[in-house]
Amino acid sequence: MPDSAYHRVLLKLSGEALLGERTYGIDPRVAEQIAQEIIDVRQLGVELAVVIGAGNIFRGLAASAKGMDRTTADNMGMLATVMNALALSDALERQGADTRVLTAIEMRTVAEPFIRRRAIRHLEKGRVVLFAAGTGNPYFTTDTAAALRAMEMRADIIMKATKVDGIFSADPMTDPTATRIDSLTHIEVLERRLNVMDATAISLCMDNKLPIVIFNLTKPGNVRRAVLGEPIGSMITV
Repeated sequence: MPDSAYHRVLLKLSGEALLGERTYGIDPRVAEQIAQEIIDVRQLGVELAVVIGAGNIFRGLAASAKGMDRTTADNMGMLATVMNALALSDALERQGADTRVLTAIEMRTVAEPFIRRRAIRHLEKGRVVLFAAGTGNPYFTTDTAAALRAMEMRADIIMKATKVDGIFSADPMTDPTATRIDSLTHIEVLERRLNVMDATAISLCMDNKLPIVIFNLTKPGNVRRAVLGEPIGSMITV
């Protein structure tokens, strides 16, 4: 079995990752595929935590732009991330993985409250830990939640799974001349205003010297390849 490049990883998934061909909600088949990718990584002996967004169900910022109170909208978005975490947890458990969902908003009947030392203990016991409800505070994205939890867990890297093959000079979906940038620094991401993660998340990673790899989740096996340190996607380092 090949050696992984990292011991403890935080995987950041967008809510849209669970959509599949749908326009709303969760495609169980996609959840199962993602779960299998995660299990393949766990079998390498890697400790894995997951932060998942809620764009497939509810976007607080979009609702706020349409007139809803921002705090209320963000709270609704954080609750939607719990739904996604529970769905992914279920897919993982049905394939034999041991999981724990930890939420920043207390709801003891469905998930454990986030307690840092408990989360680390779950990772050490080989459980896949899914962090839900963002940071528990409005005005912060799940990107920032991923950066924060990665620091708290002392993760070696953040792996952000997207629908494209990394960071591009322009939107590859609309600009055929866009070229992929294989590596760059956190400050370059901020200076060039590249829409990789929000500025708060990038700044937090920069201050704590935490690398980030951006890669394409839609290609089977890419999570494993990223964990093995293969040159896929784009790498952000200090």
